[in-house]
Amino acid sequence: MSCLQTIQDYALRSLGFGERLLPRSDFTLCEQFTLIGSGMIWNVYFGVLALATGFLLATALAVGKASPNKWLRKPAEWFIFLFRGSPLFIQFFFAYFLFLSLKKSYPMFDAFTSAWLGALIVLFLNTAAYSGEIFYGALRSIPKGDIEAADAYGLSGWARFRRIVWPTMLRLAWPAYTNEAIFLFHATTLVFFSAFPAWQQRGDALYYASYFADKTFNPFIPYPILAFYFILLTLVVVGGFGLVNKRLNRHLPAERKAKMRFRVNLAR
Repeated sequence: MSCLQTIQDYALRSLGFGERLLPRSDFTLCEQFTLIGSGMIWNVYFGVLALATGFLLATALAVGKASPNKWLRKPAEWFIFLFRGSPLFIQFFFAYFLFLSLKKSYPMFDAFTSAWLGALIVLFLNTAAYSGEIFYGALRSIPKGDIEAADAYGLSGWARFRRIVWPTMLRLAWPAYTNEAIFLFHATTLVFFSAFPAWQQRGDALYYASYFADKTFNPFIPYPILAFYFILLTLVVVGGFGLVNKRLNRHLPAERKAKMRFRVNLAR
């Protein structure tokens, strides 16, 4: 089988398209690159949707935690504390068995026991908590002069938040938020170890890498391939977030613009 035929057969296998049976023997580099790359579709899916939805909740959590109203502040504080204080791996297991229990009484929760939705919800809540703390710190760091200038121009309430507070918060928080985005994409590999099942063997990248490592008894080929894909994904995230960072700082003099600095998260 040629490499081109292998790509045609397995490139979209993780989504249910193409050849259903996995290779059984005589594994080629092309098969390993293709299938692990196919599984990366799910890792990108989890990361992109969790970031997009978590960004909105994180903003609300940051504003709530900074609010003088205790009915807004306390729920935000406890939410952030709960999801930052417990391991993501435990959150996956707790959520799965919670959804499984609800499914017995409410069939509508059947989809929540699948990885495509249940694991996504866990990642969404987790990144919202970490990002909310980042945004809260940025809110506390907004120069008082910016707020006073907004008051002097007659801006208050929603107008002040939309035009002054929120853009400044994003500008200050964006480098740290970029590191959170990178960590989130790496954390999507934990879905493989969680209780959420891979439907019809349509797993993520780590699922296929583990498959090849188990069949060949040689982890030094599939796992470096997996690392290669995540390095490429990290470069894409850094590049995309870097463009947003330039946009957020476009009005500042060159010497005052916050520069993106990539830092590897060895521990969270």
